[in-house]
Amino acid sequence: ARHKVATLATMTKMRVLVSVLVLSACLPASLCLDNGLGRTPQMGWNSWNHYACNINENLIKATADAFITSGLSKFGYNYVNMDDCWALTRDDKGIVHEDPKAFPSGIKALADYVHAKGLKFGLYSDAGSKTCAGRPGSLQYETNDANTYAAWGVDYLKYDNCNNENISPEKRYPIMRNALNATGRHIFFSMCEWGQDNPATWAGAVGNSWRTTGDIKDTWASMLGNLDHNGVAADAGPGGWNDPDMLEVGNGGMTYNEEVAHFSLWSIVKAPLLIGCDVTTIEKNNQTLAILTNAEVIAINQDPLGKQATKVASVNGGDVWAGPLADKAVAVVLLNRNNATMTIQANWNDLNVPLTEKYIVRDLWAHQNLGTFFGHFSASVPPHSVKALKLTPTQ
Repeated sequence: ARHKVATLATMTKMRVLVSVLVLSACLPASLCLDNGLGRTPQMGWNSWNHYACNINENLIKATADAFITSGLSKFGYNYVNMDDCWALTRDDKGIVHEDPKAFPSGIKALADYVHAKGLKFGLYSDAGSKTCAGRPGSLQYETNDANTYAAWGVDYLKYDNCNNENISPEKRYPIMRNALNATGRHIFFSMCEWGQDNPATWAGAVGNSWRTTGDIKDTWASMLGNLDHNGVAADAGPGGWNDPDMLEVGNGGMTYNEEVAHFSLWSIVKAPLLIGCDVTTIEKNNQTLAILTNAEVIAINQDPLGKQATKVASVNGGDVWAGPLADKAVAVVLLNRNNATMTIQANWNDLNVPLTEKYIVRDLWAHQNLGTFFGHFSASVPPHSVKALKLTPTQ
């Protein structure tokens, strides 16, 4: 039988209670993530989706430059993150070293360059003996590596799950959390264990975000698959986020409408907004830049309430995704999964809002109010597309 969703006030009280219980359960402080980061989902860029292993210091510098010249930084994108393949060796003292050909100036100099732009710098490692690309992993070297990253000025660590020697994630990931805590530097901890052990149920005290899926591919089907396998909304919120993987906007595998849908859905489910395309040429692609800099959609993602939207209704491939916002409004995405245009209706009872309330409905891509509605709102949605909406009560 269908059950009623708790009221926003009740949910807020429950979140506070859960936060208190989690804090109590993970005392002393070494047993909790203690960095104060991730109060809203992280925004930035990661090298993997577009470049894979083909990275070097000139590319990272050019990317940081482009964050400024394109205006991306003004919209909240601030992490410039290198993924796998930057590391090459580990010396006899257990210290990891970068590839000297790709990064001749060293990682600290590169971090300094990014910081000088007013941005933050991120690295990648792996909770295994080797990374997914066969570079040195951090398993059994967690303290060494955390201290090295802190000395270099690293602000963000993506921590992968390859070559893990069949040790459970619940055992491996807290070791790096403790090592990062001990450095005294606030480093965003992005766990990437692919949803292997349902991390949303235990990672809140370990990481600032946790991958809930396998790697995304630049296709409509893959994007929807990752969306559908994302973590439970109740397990995420300020300080720790479900992560269905990085954005593919701008990489060319999806249509414009599909990319708009991708960005809208990632925003409403409070996923990290990590750009995965070539931003050094993004000023030449007005379409991609316009998607990634839609301030109204970004505001949904960065809403301070931090409540992940859920699928509240679905009929014949037409979904209604919705979640509350801090200003008492409701964010709604009408998603058409089908190959033909369809009408999708959002009913107030599905949105868990007062049935007697009138709402001003705003289209977040058209940037215009569509009128005041009572009881329900419906719209014609083209194939593989969305309508992203904000419903604001009139009183």
